[in-house]
Amino acid sequence: MSSSNAYSKGARWWLLITIIAIAVLASIWIWTSEAGQRQEKVFQAVFVAIISLFLSLCWLLIFSRLKWRIRFISFGGILLAILLCIALFRIRGFTGDLVPILEWRWSSTSGEPTVTDHEAVSGILAIDYPQFLGPNRNATLHGINLARDWSIRPPRLIWRQPIGEGWSAFAVVGNSAITQAQEGENENVVCYDLTTGELQWSHSDFARFEVAPAGIGPRATPTIAGDRVYTLGATGLLNCLDFVTGKPIWSTDIINNNKSRVTDWGMSGSPLVTKNAVIVSAGGTDGSSLVAYHKDTGEIVWRGGDDPSGYSSPQLRTLAGIPQILIFNYKSVVSHDPNTGHPLWRYAWPSAESVAQPVPLPGDQLLVSSGYGIGSKLFQIQRSIGGKLQAHVLWESRGLKAKFTNVVYRHGYVYGLDDGILVCIDISNGKRTWKRGRYGHGQIILVDDLLLVQAESGDVVMLEVNPTSHVELGSFPALAGRTWNNSTLAAPYL
Repeated sequence: MSSSNAYSKGARWWLLITIIAIAVLASIWIWTSEAGQRQEKVFQAVFVAIISLFLSLCWLLIFSRLKWRIRFISFGGILLAILLCIALFRIRGFTGDLVPILEWRWSSTSGEPTVTDHEAVSGILAIDYPQFLGPNRNATLHGINLARDWSIRPPRLIWRQPIGEGWSAFAVVGNSAITQAQEGENENVVCYDLTTGELQWSHSDFARFEVAPAGIGPRATPTIAGDRVYTLGATGLLNCLDFVTGKPIWSTDIINNNKSRVTDWGMSGSPLVTKNAVIVSAGGTDGSSLVAYHKDTGEIVWRGGDDPSGYSSPQLRTLAGIPQILIFNYKSVVSHDPNTGHPLWRYAWPSAESVAQPVPLPGDQLLVSSGYGIGSKLFQIQRSIGGKLQAHVLWESRGLKAKFTNVVYRHGYVYGLDDGILVCIDISNGKRTWKRGRYGHGQIILVDDLLLVQAESGDVVMLEVNPTSHVELGSFPALAGRTWNNSTLAAPYL
């Protein structure tokens, strides 16, 4: 058969159209289906795209019936486009749904502070925000009068300061704003002047955490208590520093002295300071899951529990009339005696990714939530006849899957980001009253009857606390790019 007769039937375009049509229909099904979490949908969509590309190339080279010259030129063009993309772009990180974030390869990656622009402010005293999630470690503030109409009274930029990498938030007392950041091979604790952004002091440790897609740098937020600052680095280095100067008072490695290991996404629990101790989630499985160090000397006061660490921070609460330290561990929620560390009660949790803080509620109830398709459970904490504490499940719901957002409570309802979309849940039955507003995997602060949402995109959004509808009042672009960090409202400064 002659070469001309070999192509007499023409190209099989119908086969390529079929591949594309199936890929489009599969993508529509993936993104419109109610089943599955968003991260799974991303993986499924990527899989469909890869298979479609492979089948399209097979069609081009084997089944298309195009002339060989056209096949080779087309294949070469596709290959050149792929190589060009690899040459021009790099993956800077991943969103909370594990979507790659691309940037130009020649973009600067330096986090070194180089320029500080600020507007002088005087005579305005800030409200202290001394630890992770604020004074009460619950992302909730009262008695602060925020402007409700940002079109008339918009937030005003006071200063903008370049900073190193990491996921720590700020702790603020007086005029000192303290955080952690990675600068090259050093993990730094850094203090800035709250009203100018100028560097006051910096403490460095030779330590670096970097794992894809977890990213670079420290995770935990400093805790300010009196004249001391307590910080936990991503590799497990616990520091006690002087609040005024940043000079080290004592330091210890909670991984080595508790025979633990660094978690997959880095040690993330912010230190809890009680009357005499600083308490951290060390994750040792031989009676040293939660550990208390003497806050003045760094000596171990007590150890308790056998669960590996999760990514939440310890909190001191009173439930069923008993003070207890709550911690969301790897596959467990555990309560410890604050004086001895002895576990008071434990509840097995189905997910290893334990991040969002458990939320104590009126009536000795406790809300626990996680992402990755798990959802939420409401517990009733009560004492048995023998006086032993027990946690009973009142309801379960997949209406709120708090991946690593923190959930807030007001007047019978909780508000949080369900796989990146804001939801309101009726605490009496676990049912969702509304779901709207895609803010990504950001963070929330409740200020009386207002919500401040730090979106994953970097925008800050203000909403009305409303159990019946989603009401946005205003927004502004606070930061550029992916932001998982918690905001700090040392009112009037955000």
